[in-house]
Amino acid sequence: MKRNYLLGYDVGSSSVKASLVDVENGTCVASAFYPKTEAPIKAVRSGWAEQDPNAWWDYLKSATADVLAQSGAAKDEVKAIGISYQMHGLVCVDKDLKPLRDAIIWCDSRAVPYGQKAFDELGSEKCLGHLLNSPGNFTAAKLAWVRENEPEIFHKIYKVMLPGDYIACRLSGIPATTVSGLSEGMMWDFKDNQPAKFLLDYYGIPTSMLADIVPTFGIQGEVSAAPAAELGLQAGTPITYRAGDQPNNALSLNVFEPGEAATTAGTSGVVYGVLGQVAYDPQSRVNTFAHVNHQLSTPDSQLSTRLGVLLCINGTGILNSWMRKNAAPTGIGYAEMNDLAAQAPIGAAGLSILPFGNGAERVLCNKEVGASIHGINFNTHTQAHLLRAAQEGIVFSFAYGMEVMQQMGMSLKTIRAGKANMFLSPIFRDTLAGVTGATIELCDTDGSVGAARGAGMGAGIYADHHEAFAALKKLQIIEPVTKDEPAYREAYAKWRELVP
Repeated sequence: MKRNYLLGYDVGSSSVKASLVDVENGTCVASAFYPKTEAPIKAVRSGWAEQDPNAWWDYLKSATADVLAQSGAAKDEVKAIGISYQMHGLVCVDKDLKPLRDAIIWCDSRAVPYGQKAFDELGSEKCLGHLLNSPGNFTAAKLAWVRENEPEIFHKIYKVMLPGDYIACRLSGIPATTVSGLSEGMMWDFKDNQPAKFLLDYYGIPTSMLADIVPTFGIQGEVSAAPAAELGLQAGTPITYRAGDQPNNALSLNVFEPGEAATTAGTSGVVYGVLGQVAYDPQSRVNTFAHVNHQLSTPDSQLSTRLGVLLCINGTGILNSWMRKNAAPTGIGYAEMNDLAAQAPIGAAGLSILPFGNGAERVLCNKEVGASIHGINFNTHTQAHLLRAAQEGIVFSFAYGMEVMQQMGMSLKTIRAGKANMFLSPIFRDTLAGVTGATIELCDTDGSVGAARGAGMGAGIYADHHEAFAALKKLQIIEPVTKDEPAYREAYAKWRELVP
């Protein structure tokens, strides 16, 4: 019996993952990733980070072969393709659509001075009012670095693309991008609803280098004959969705509307909330991009504003890991550490920890304040208090950043996350619900599965996101405990006074 499937790719800096989702029941029937060890990142100089775009394609081919073999799916049963990708990267191609150099990826910091110089010379009002962000270390600034330092390459550039754009181009032979993608590269003007010509002109970048804009959901291209043969897919299979990894993570968790947020809490932590109007933080402590369902106005319709506001906290799970290695009983696992921390009361009897020990924090205006312990009492506090204070301090840093989001007009009522990393801890979950008043929903999904479901929306197979994510499994729901909320908020207020 014939089945219909959706194929999702997640092109990360560590690996490329593919997932095949059954259209009828919305479940993932196969997934695979390559390479099996972490993909190499080239760092020719300190602060540089590059990857070969051709390697992404090789990983994608291997992952595709695996999911087709696992599922037994015939190539004509794959009805649409969706792509998620590492954000803020730069791929430069020539007229034959071949990469001219390795991609400069998200964690490469060489363009920081270029973004700061543009911010200073163009002015904060101009940049924030039009880009909603500082030009920063994003794609446009990276391209400015190439123009100044590698002019022989710059003059050969036909189009510039983000990593997901490049993969879609390899599939279809058509260079294209999205408004969401341009916004993450600081190349979209939200005030004028067009590419950010003022910034590109400042950098000396012709707008002709930008790929044509296609909708985030919709027919973006079709798999052409040669890549179809390489991948074992049918020529003509439509590519119907693409988004950067953070917007896609939100989509994967069915986060589309104002008041909803997607959260991750690994080594570093991210809160990505949806805002229903154009706004920015005057101190640029968070990043703002076009979300996957942001719609441009036309003569016949109103602008449907959906922005993704991204808060990043560097000192998240890395603090909890440090505590396990240096402050917990030797050999203890995270589950046992959570049990020990639970022996201390909410607020850790007055002990507070600032978690900012993993570099400069954007939410603190790029200051590097370090981690610190406050209020320790040698006669009262134990390992349990230290471990609880660490987890509470991480949550409080999230709440601090969420205040910036609220000042922009966001009201966070629902926070969704995968049940992984810090969200495995009851203390972390309960503290986040208690201090924010939001309901926490833990779901079973990942980026490649989300991209597949997004492809179903773009192909018109699903009528809307409610239908596309009907099969999204909620593993656990955590409601704020009313009687505990005052204690959480008191502890947060005490912690907040310590932030420089």
